Amino acid sequence: MLNTSLFAFKHFKVGPKAFAVALLIIATAFLTSCSKDLIYFPKSVAEEVEKALDQGYDGIIVCVHQEGQSSLYASGWKNRENQVPADPHSLFKIASISKLYIAAATVKLIADDQLSLEQSLAKLLPEIADSIEYADEITLSMLLQHRSGIPEFIYDPEFADSDPQESYLTTAQLIFNRDADFKPGKKYRYSNTNYLLIGEILDRTLGYSHQTYIREEILTPLHLEKTYSLLSEVDSNDVMSGYYVGQESDLKMNDYTRPGGSMISTAEEVSIFLIALVDGSLLNSEEQELYASVYEYEHTGWLNGYTSIARYEEDIDAVIVQFVNTSKGEMFWVGLERSYNRILKAVKK
Repeated sequence: MLNTSLFAFKHFKVGPKAFAVALLIIATAFLTSCSKDLIYFPKSVAEEVEKALDQGYDGIIVCVHQEGQSSLYASGWKNRENQVPADPHSLFKIASISKLYIAAATVKLIADDQLSLEQSLAKLLPEIADSIEYADEITLSMLLQHRSGIPEFIYDPEFADSDPQESYLTTAQLIFNRDADFKPGKKYRYSNTNYLLIGEILDRTLGYSHQTYIREEILTPLHLEKTYSLLSEVDSNDVMSGYYVGQESDLKMNDYTRPGGSMISTAEEVSIFLIALVDGSLLNSEEQELYASVYEYEHTGWLNGYTSIARYEEDIDAVIVQFVNTSKGEMFWVGLERSYNRILKAVKK
């Protein structure tokens, strides 16, 4: 109703007072329609997980990790077409939550003196120095913190048709010779290109895939046997299907392979990783200090068909992970955050 009314305003001339009154009526109607949702507080996490389906989610998985224990919840569909119920143990495309793992791997290499936070992009990847503005001023620290000013590659129309197996620097060519978004270190702007380049830097530093390093130095020590770097490593039948609002097709087999967005895991294993990242059981004191200086203890994830939130809630010393196998535009996140916040309130009860 709101969109229809605003569309009408574009096609009929109204005076400023009439427009203001009409806009007030629309806003009131919108708020009234949302009021029950805004004031609703669940009695339990399980109740909210069930109610969350009213937001148009195909399926939802939640893990609450607190005091060394994981509580798992699921509702809706793992596969909508075949009406397979959501399974809290299903694998899920965690999208940009993957960046937490890459940031952890990077600080371990820094602590081991294989890299430095102050090394420039031009020094780390000299062959692209002339293709990225300010490459001699952009540091590894800026890449980690999304303060490099390097443009985003995801939105380039050519990326949608790119080969998932192409090299990282071939993908990076999508933003070569473009103006920087800002001078390095002057602002924050999230850009997947930062972690695309970090993936290349890690591979060169190691002499082998950073995905192998993450497996050996992070996943294996934490006994995370259901966390993977790529969709190609898993049985797709174990992966929750993904859907975009208004479309019927299952997006599960869309293969995103770029660093910082490609990983697959379960809600429980993401929660175990995040707790370990926080409590010192993954990183030593030097690594922990480095990590705290460059990155955070939470992340959201978005791929077509998959939306996720993983956060450490310090006041209750708990990690909450929310997976939803439905996606849409930016406004869809409003509902996801509301669902998460109600789950958080239920955990705090």
